[in-house]
Amino acid sequence: MTNRRNLIIAAIVLLIAAFFLFSRLGRSNAAQFQTATVTRGPITQTVTATGTLNPVVNVQVGSQVSGNIQKLFADFNSKVKAGDVVAQIDPVLFQATVTQAEGDLANAQAALELAKVNATRTQELFAKKNSSQADVDQATANLHQAEANVKIKQGALDKAKADLDHCTITSPVDGEVISRNVDVGQTVAASLQAPVIFTIANDLTKMQIDANVAEADVGAVTVDQNVDFSVDAFPNRTFHGKIVQVRNAPITVQNVVTYDTVIGVSNADLKLKPGMTANVSIIIAHKDGSVRRLFKIAAGLAVAERPVRGRRVARFIFYAVAKPSQSKSKPASAMERPPRCWRD
Repeated sequence: MTNRRNLIIAAIVLLIAAFFLFSRLGRSNAAQFQTATVTRGPITQTVTATGTLNPVVNVQVGSQVSGNIQKLFADFNSKVKAGDVVAQIDPVLFQATVTQAEGDLANAQAALELAKVNATRTQELFAKKNSSQADVDQATANLHQAEANVKIKQGALDKAKADLDHCTITSPVDGEVISRNVDVGQTVAASLQAPVIFTIANDLTKMQIDANVAEADVGAVTVDQNVDFSVDAFPNRTFHGKIVQVRNAPITVQNVVTYDTVIGVSNADLKLKPGMTANVSIIIAHKDGSVRRLFKIAAGLAVAERPVRGRRVARFIFYAVAKPSQSKSKPASAMERPPRCWRD
């Protein structure tokens, strides 16, 4: 009798232990919901994107002639004015070409003087019936050829002087050198394309962000909308800007279409550097004192905030985050595109 009672008690204990064990396992696999009370506050609808900071005016200074870099008068971060000499190409060969062109022009001018004398003498002889009309025509033709040859040699001299002047490279704008691509003694070849020697930013206190906005969101983006953005160099600071242009030219990468959106930015303290990556939030709509409710689900789903209209709970949009095993079947660019969302 005692053994039977002990067996019953042991069975009851095992059943209770199994019940708690299975209930705990089932609870850990289920989605955990966290809810928040309905509150009032600001709600902002934004379109998120990424972009690159660039100077508004970015000038690439190149060379129109080929040769060896003899001197450099500017370096990284140098302040320059329009007309300042920034580089010098060895002018020896170009000076020799100018000298040769001057000699050719002098020779052509001497031939022109002789042609003029011959033409005048032939006209006098023809007037005295001592020369034929053919001689007059020949002398006149020689005179015109000499005049044309002088113009050709003058053009060659002008070109040689222009090439000599191009050996001295000057800055076309006021600004700051942000890139130098050559060193002293390096040879630059300007055969098909002018080599870039310096990159000069006109004014770093005024910059722009070239942001790539997805085609699904570009319809809500217009000029003069306010923009908040941050950069990795200052993660705790929010910068502000304004949209100045939405370009119509599409950019297609791995079948994902985006549009270049230009955002004007003030950089009075020069904290922002060219080439920085900006995480952009374009403010589409904003309302203060809205009734709102926030739901969060821990099972890999994020729920966007939406305002509650009257006493009816507005619909919520769920954005699924793909697991690593699922992301292989879809291009990374399509999975990583941030959705349009609501935020405080």
